[in-house]
Amino acid sequence: MAAQKIAVVTGAGSGIGKAAALALTREGYAVVLAGRRVEPLEAAAREANGTTLVVPTDVREPDSIRALFATTKRTFGRLDLLFNNAGTGTRATPIEEVPLERWLAVVATNLTGVFLCTQEAVKIMKAQVPRGGRIINNGSISAHTPRPGAAAYTATKHAVTGLTKQTALDCRDYDICCGQIDIGNAATALTEQMAVGMLQADGRTMPEARMNVDDIGCAVAYMASLPLEANVLFMTVMANQMPFVGRG
Repeated sequence: MAAQKIAVVTGAGSGIGKAAALALTREGYAVVLAGRRVEPLEAAAREANGTTLVVPTDVREPDSIRALFATTKRTFGRLDLLFNNAGTGTRATPIEEVPLERWLAVVATNLTGVFLCTQEAVKIMKAQVPRGGRIINNGSISAHTPRPGAAAYTATKHAVTGLTKQTALDCRDYDICCGQIDIGNAATALTEQMAVGMLQADGRTMPEARMNVDDIGCAVAYMASLPLEANVLFMTVMANQMPFVGRG
């Protein structure tokens, strides 16, 4: 019987992270649930159909990230999957009015946090036996096409694409795969405004279609299911009727 695989999911207390974590437990993974707020993490753990470990983590803090992966290694002895999901954004703001502190906060979460989590995961994956593992980064439709007034979010998500490619290149000789899932309008608490109306590139405000967040969980679980000889480098999963194709 194959040994149980171990996954770390950041931002696992709600939305996409929670959906992915629950989908992975259904596929037999033991899942480390990481996030800033312990109560949602514990609620997600109660919903899970399998082994979970709650580790409160702030991906803006390097020491917190190191503690997350040290706890994972100490508890389970290995790491097979990292889903870099934690992220943040800003309200629509003209680029010249974005406060520096808000820019830095978005970069710290969406880019530096992903980089530091990737570093810690690679250290474990390179050294363990059997060697290797998989890293999946949560990109975004904004990794391809921006929304109005989203300079910090768009810049970080474009940067994640570069980091995904670089990680895939630098780590493939160690049997580590890295891919990216770009998600469009998953129905979560953070996207409720989309159903009411979102600012479009032509200045109009219009409602946008959303998709069931559980379908994102299934997509992440599919990427995770592949053998390490295969990699989904990029996958776009979007609400079919959202205005992405032809946005602008």
